[in-house]
Amino acid sequence: MKTLPSVDVVIIGGGWTGLLMAKELGSRTALSVVVLERGGPRKTNDYGDDMDELDYTIRFRMMQDVSQETVTLRHDSSRRALPLRQHGSFLPGSGVGGAGEHWSGVCPRYLPDCFELLTHSIEKYGSKRLPEDHAIQDWGVTYEELEPHYTRVDLLLGISGKAGNIRGKQIEGGNIFEGWRSAEYPTPPTKIPYFSSMFAEAAKSLGYHPYPVPAATTSRAYTNPDGVSRSGCTYCGYCETFGCMIGAKSQPTNTLLPVIEKRKNVSIRTGAWVRRIVHDASENKGKASGVIYFDANGQEVFQPAGLVFLSSWTLNNTHLLLLSGIGEAYDPTTGKGALGRNLTHQVNFSAATAFLERPLNRFMGSGASGIMLSDLDGDLFDHSKLPFLRGGTLSARSARSLPIGEWGVVPESVKATWGPQWKKAALHYYDRTGRIGFSGEHLAYRDNYMDLDPVYKDHFGDPLLRLTLDWRENERKMADYVITKAIELAREMGAKDVTPFSGLQSYDATRYQSSHVQGGAIMGSSPERSVVNPYLQHWQLSNLFVLGASSFPQNAAANPTPTILALTYRTADAIVDRYLKNPAPLA
Repeated sequence: MKTLPSVDVVIIGGGWTGLLMAKELGSRTALSVVVLERGGPRKTNDYGDDMDELDYTIRFRMMQDVSQETVTLRHDSSRRALPLRQHGSFLPGSGVGGAGEHWSGVCPRYLPDCFELLTHSIEKYGSKRLPEDHAIQDWGVTYEELEPHYTRVDLLLGISGKAGNIRGKQIEGGNIFEGWRSAEYPTPPTKIPYFSSMFAEAAKSLGYHPYPVPAATTSRAYTNPDGVSRSGCTYCGYCETFGCMIGAKSQPTNTLLPVIEKRKNVSIRTGAWVRRIVHDASENKGKASGVIYFDANGQEVFQPAGLVFLSSWTLNNTHLLLLSGIGEAYDPTTGKGALGRNLTHQVNFSAATAFLERPLNRFMGSGASGIMLSDLDGDLFDHSKLPFLRGGTLSARSARSLPIGEWGVVPESVKATWGPQWKKAALHYYDRTGRIGFSGEHLAYRDNYMDLDPVYKDHFGDPLLRLTLDWRENERKMADYVITKAIELAREMGAKDVTPFSGLQSYDATRYQSSHVQGGAIMGSSPERSVVNPYLQHWQLSNLFVLGASSFPQNAAANPTPTILALTYRTADAIVDRYLKNPAPLA
């Protein structure tokens, strides 16, 4: 094994969190920073001449190679887990920028009570209303503490939207249910597609409060505080699962790399597959000393470092900690250990598919152009007489109307499944179909967790990560409730036919449900029930920080990226302002 000269900082993973931390430390300190990314390099120009739906959306060109590493899944601990051999319910990205390159750019903040969910729920409903096998816990950080960092994220990405609550004052046209914000969004809302405008009018007529989807796809040219300029969106429709060909969608490669590339103290090594974090957990040391990785030529390399940041995707973060033997693995039988616990996945589905009479021009849009409503989110509506807790958002976006993936969707009134009648209906409804989507909370449960699979191994011979995951009655009943609301909205829009979602049964690994998987290395106020402290610093190894959604104790309804980045900013500040002056536990 080759040993390299020591560096001050090594960052595992070159996605949003890894590159944001590299930018902050590289710009604000003289530390030597190395980013290790197992995928290849990327830049905006790569996307300009090959926006091929078959390549990107059907064959998943930008995603992790499941032939090299995947996960296994089972619904409960009495069953044997089986490998997921093709992409389905989530799409982990690979290469510089990670999933931040192929994301849709939907950027709402979490509701304030999400960060104190256990306390809030017990105070309002009593502990007996919580599911018997829940593992809900507070985060150890509040919305008020994160709000300044949320604002920095808005400015960094140039979020387009309309504020609904500026310092406690509600503003018409925005999300009046959101937590208070310091200022208006940096850029105005994106253009609203026809289907979305129909949804907005229907929502208003039913007494809801619709607002434009907060979008990291900027509505006009924008220059952020780092001096990075991006153009406005052209609504080409090639957004989710694609990189943006003109840079209008904020991505790590067009938002963070331009700053990082000017810093001589920051370098990025691609093709670097990290296999272990090297550490000494003894009481008198409690430090990580570096990482072992295989480089692009297949050579094993040891990179010593003074500070280590684990910033890969949720499942990869947990997997590497387990392989490295850092922390006590969670045991659902005894409840001991924290590493691997609180696995959650955003509850996401098309609540109602509406078939309309007028063409919708669905070829125009972006991943985040549309209308959303939060009236049914979180605890914003009374659950006293409902058979579930929490909720989520309903939205109508023109996000993925591409000819291969969207072809052949017809109403249930069309009985033919092939032949001339089906083809005629498929042609007729191709541009007359719109989906009302739901994104909901997933509570944490004691028996939803991650560990190492005892049977299946990756291409290095290491155990695969095993997911034990299933929905509970709380999520199923929440889904049933919002489906009825979505059908009502679709009818109010004038839909000729409506196909409702069939409901949540067992967790389905074949249906895409967003890549918003949380947990495994959760944050909290005690090492007995969490892996990292509220500054994302590992409880046992004070120079190891674990960034990303693996730190979330449970999943809120909103997409996680703004919260991930806000927490990363907060951690960067704590390191620069406190840790570097006194390398010790921050909490």
